[in-house]
Amino acid sequence: MPVAISPDLIERFRSPLAWIDAATARIGVAVSGGPDSLALLMLAHGAWPGRVHAATVDHGLRPEAAHEAAFVAGLCAAQGIAHSTLSPTCPITGSVQQAARRARYALLEEWRTTHGLMCIMTAHHADDQAETLLMRLNRGAGVGGLAGIRAENGHVIRPLLAWRREDLAAIVSNCGLHHVNDPSNADSRFDRVRMRTALRTAEWIDIPALARSAAHLADAEAALSWAADRLESEHIIEEEQRLVFDPASLPEELVRRLLLRAIARLDPSAEPSGPELDRALAALRSGRKTSLGALVLSGGKRWRIAPAPPRRAAH
Repeated sequence: MPVAISPDLIERFRSPLAWIDAATARIGVAVSGGPDSLALLMLAHGAWPGRVHAATVDHGLRPEAAHEAAFVAGLCAAQGIAHSTLSPTCPITGSVQQAARRARYALLEEWRTTHGLMCIMTAHHADDQAETLLMRLNRGAGVGGLAGIRAENGHVIRPLLAWRREDLAAIVSNCGLHHVNDPSNADSRFDRVRMRTALRTAEWIDIPALARSAAHLADAEAALSWAADRLESEHIIEEEQRLVFDPASLPEELVRRLLLRAIARLDPSAEPSGPELDRALAALRSGRKTSLGALVLSGGKRWRIAPAPPRRAAH
């Protein structure tokens, strides 16, 4: 049976997304079956009826996941919403959460392209943003990390970053909808779950204010990227098989960003951690030579970045 949501809530949701053409848009929504994603689905369906397509990803990690996907499919059928269940072709291995996330977004992007959808909406909200910001603060992240969950990332948009978790749960409850519970959301082995538990008892923390701070940091990150784009050709010069980087007069944050760009140009697979980059910067400033992955970096007035020479075969 179709459900209805308050027009005020629909308008609150739709107003920041006025750029979406209701007459032509085809919108994808990632739906796990939890209260957050069900609320997003109902809001999107109310805002653009007949224009929404839903997808549920079953990673094959839990036997319950297939039933959860079937639950979402049934709910969508009752609301007249097209639905697809997506599954990876290869088993998830390694760091489970990270690998599952990569697989999820790859599957959703393939689905988006196949169905000609303009975007994929996910249900990340203000509480998720606050948890992300505090976890990254706890790890000593820089501006990019502290920018948290981006409101837009390619074709993925997150329209609920100003909404609270309880607001979304209330929508689902008021619609008379059931939802599924992912047991990993209560598994204290995960950093996010521990942070979520801590935040529940920290009444002095203003969750919406933390989410706004992350948005301001995202703006700062965009401004720094803009500046790096314009400085790269001036400060990084190609010389035969190497790059020469002149860090003179640059603020520290732009030195870090431009050095990372130089490294990526010669070795796209290199992803130095913050401590690794700090050690390399210290060596370069003192005029020493250091290595990062398959590259050799030499300090001095101008820094040189080049592929490491091939190792001699052992005799």
